[in-house]
Amino acid sequence: MDIYEKSLMLHKQMRGKITVATKMTAVNQEDLGLLYSPGVAEPCRRIAIDQQAVYDYTAKGNMVAVISDGSAVLGLGNIGPKAAIPVMEGKALLFKNLAGVDAFPICLDTQDTEEIIKTVKYLSPTFGAINLEDIASPKCFEIEARLKRELDIPVFHDDQHGTAVCVLAGLINAHKVVGKDLTESRIVINGAGAAGIAIAKLLGVEHILMVDKEGIINRQEPGTMLNDGHREIAQITNPSNISGKLADALIDADVLVGVSRPRLVTKEMVSTMSKSAIIFAMANPEPEIFPDEAKVGGAAVVGTGRADFPNMVNNVVAFPGIVKGALSVRASDINQAMCLAAAIAVANSVPASELKADHIFPEPLNTKIPCIVAKAVAEAAKQSGVARANQ
Repeated sequence: MDIYEKSLMLHKQMRGKITVATKMTAVNQEDLGLLYSPGVAEPCRRIAIDQQAVYDYTAKGNMVAVISDGSAVLGLGNIGPKAAIPVMEGKALLFKNLAGVDAFPICLDTQDTEEIIKTVKYLSPTFGAINLEDIASPKCFEIEARLKRELDIPVFHDDQHGTAVCVLAGLINAHKVVGKDLTESRIVINGAGAAGIAIAKLLGVEHILMVDKEGIINRQEPGTMLNDGHREIAQITNPSNISGKLADALIDADVLVGVSRPRLVTKEMVSTMSKSAIIFAMANPEPEIFPDEAKVGGAAVVGTGRADFPNMVNNVVAFPGIVKGALSVRASDINQAMCLAAAIAVANSVPASELKADHIFPEPLNTKIPCIVAKAVAEAAKQSGVARANQ
C-alpha cells in the first residue's frame, strides 16, 4: 500500500483523530455539586462581574478554534467543509501533541465572507484564539482583517502567516549554508495568493518579484494585478517594474519560493538562476519541481512541502508555538513582530554545526520547538504591546 491507502485505512479504523477528554470526573454527588449544580453558579457569577475572569475559571485560555470553509484545502482546492474535516482534525491533533493546546475543528457550511465572519464572532467567547485554515484567496484577506479588528483574541491565518514564518526560517538557514546575505538576495515568489503575499510581507527584502498566472506583478501593468491583494503587494515588490513570465523572473534570481501549482518549473529554468540558488518548491502533493531536477539545474538547497524529501517546509514547526505563545500572555493579536520572532526562533533552533544543504529545518515533531517558539512569541507580544498578562 502507498501512503494514501495506509492513511485511508488508519482514518477509517480510528474514525477520526480527536476525542474530548475531561480534566475532572464526577464520581459522587459531592463532585456533581462542585463541577455542575449548584457549585458552578459561582464561577458564572464571577465571570458576569469581570469578563476577564473567564480565563481563570474556564478552558478558554488554552482553547483554539480551527476554522475552515473547505474552499482551499491543501492542494485539493474547493472540496467543501465535510471533506476538510480530516485536515482540521489533524491540525487539532498537532496543537495538542506538540504544544499542549486544546483545539477543535469547526468546518462551516458556507463560503460567504460575511457569514463566515459573523459565525466566527458568534463562536469567539468560547475560544482564546482563532486559527483560520484553508480558506480561498482573496476572501481570506478580508476575513482575517475584519476578525482581527472586531475580536479581542488573536486571529491567525496559518496558510498566510505560518507558511511565511517557515519560509523565512528556512531562508535564513539556507543563506547561511550557501554563504549569501538574505537582505541582498533576488527573490522570486511564484503564486500570489494568501501564502505568497504573506511571505513577501514578512521577508521585507528589497528585491522581490511576485509572479502569478498573468506573469510578474507590475504596478505599471494593471492586467497583472487581479485583486486587492495583488494591488497591495505591487507597491512593495518589483521596484524596477520588470515585466514577463516566471522564466523571465528567474534569470539571475537567488531564490525561488513556489506556492503555486505542480511542475511549473524546469531544470532549464533553474539553470538561469544565480550560482548556489535556493528553491522552496512547496506545491502539494507535487512540487513545482522535484529536488533531483532542481539540483541538476544547479540549485544548491532545495525544500518542498513533502515529508519524503529533505527540508520539508512544514508549518508544524511554527503554528503550535506561535499560538501557544500568544495564549500564554493573553495576546489580543498575532502581529508581524511576533511572526518575525517565531521565524528567528525556528531558524536558531538548528545549531550552526548541524546546518547543511539537506538540513536547514528542525525536526517537525520535536516537542522542544513549540516551547522555544512560544517563548520568543510571548516576549515579542509584550514588547509590541499586545500582551494582556505576564505569565
